[in-house]
Amino acid sequence: MNKEFRLPDVGEGLTEAEIVSWKVKPGDAVTVNQVLVDIETAKAVVELPSPWAGVVSSLLVEEGTTVGVGIPIISISVDEPSSPAPNGSPAPEKRQPVLVGYGVKPGTTARRPRKKGPTHPASYPKTPSAPPAAAPPAETPAPPVVPPPRTAEKPPRALAKPPVRKLARDLGVDLTSISGTGPQGSVTRDDVQRAAAGAGTTIRSESPGLEAHDERIAIRGVRKHTAAAMVSSAFTAPHVTEFLQVDVTETMAAVRRLRELPEFADVKVSPLLFVARALLTAVGRHPLVNSSWDEAAQEIVVKHQVNLGVAVASDRGLLVPNVKSAQALSTAELAAALDSLSGTARAGKATPADLSGGTITITNVGVFGVDAGTPILTPGEAAILAFGQVRDLPWVVDGALAVRKVTTLSLSFDHRIVDGELGSAVLRDVGSMLEDPVRMLAWT
Repeated sequence: MNKEFRLPDVGEGLTEAEIVSWKVKPGDAVTVNQVLVDIETAKAVVELPSPWAGVVSSLLVEEGTTVGVGIPIISISVDEPSSPAPNGSPAPEKRQPVLVGYGVKPGTTARRPRKKGPTHPASYPKTPSAPPAAAPPAETPAPPVVPPPRTAEKPPRALAKPPVRKLARDLGVDLTSISGTGPQGSVTRDDVQRAAAGAGTTIRSESPGLEAHDERIAIRGVRKHTAAAMVSSAFTAPHVTEFLQVDVTETMAAVRRLRELPEFADVKVSPLLFVARALLTAVGRHPLVNSSWDEAAQEIVVKHQVNLGVAVASDRGLLVPNVKSAQALSTAELAAALDSLSGTARAGKATPADLSGGTITITNVGVFGVDAGTPILTPGEAAILAFGQVRDLPWVVDGALAVRKVTTLSLSFDHRIVDGELGSAVLRDVGSMLEDPVRMLAWT
């Protein structure tokens, strides 16, 4: 029998997802938990496994299509247990083996009905009017129905990998207009980029008022989710941002020293590691900053577990994976977790679990050459710390000018939970520990 696999809810609040790439095709035999398809949700690219063993009958949704939760996306012919014939003997009908798995029963498969376009009276041949006639005898066959004219066949689908298709959509390039230079004539990223450069990245629609080279980018997936979350956060939580310039010369020296230790030989050690450890220590001293506002219950929920989020810029947009129970990790374990999670997010492999449940966030704007900013809170969190670039600046040390390594810290917080005194204390503590990393040992 044919079973339709419907798009499940694989994350918190998922309502839709985009079909990125199918891993099977009609006629393939599949086993339970075999990956059928990659889908892109608002948070991550997720692999969907098969709930049944059987043979793929048809793919009901094309790659690049966004569908809602509960919509059938694939049909699988599933083996049924054989039942005895009425006389007690085995049923004579049996499936014939094919190259893989078993063929489907004759007559059990059904094609999806084609979408019919509007029917116009002009599409049918006109017949002269005639007076009403008596109905023909029952045995007289009915006159043949003249079918509507066939619509034009769908243009062939260009051969390209899912990331290339995404790039083409983002740049507004029609893949069918490109002669691919890849294997078997497939379209490559270079082909798309050359086409975009040659065409001036033209738009695909002809909306009035747009210039010839305007570009339209579909709002979907992570970008759509991030935009909605940021708007919700900005207009729900009253934001306050404070800034602090810090001499991090000693921290930079500690980074170099840590890289030489054997415990850190296989992990990435960066100034961000010290910022993360300083923020975790500050949370331990000021637990209220690691909390959320429950509007429905009219309560402040103080979290005793610190799931430390780190904002990551990826090809899919801004992602904020978080290190679970970061406060319980050693510095070496924290370094490994930050490195692994950031790399996974940039590669588009972060799971919904990686991206959910954060309690406080760090965003490293310094990697973009920026000194400071006013970060927007991650929804449901009370604070976010921005770490600016480290620069050589003149600084007063022991009453004399010196060139020191200086950065700017920016702390945004929800003023319903964190007042100015608490926000200032947290920011000051983080700055003090980055000025003198030994202070972390005293406060831990």
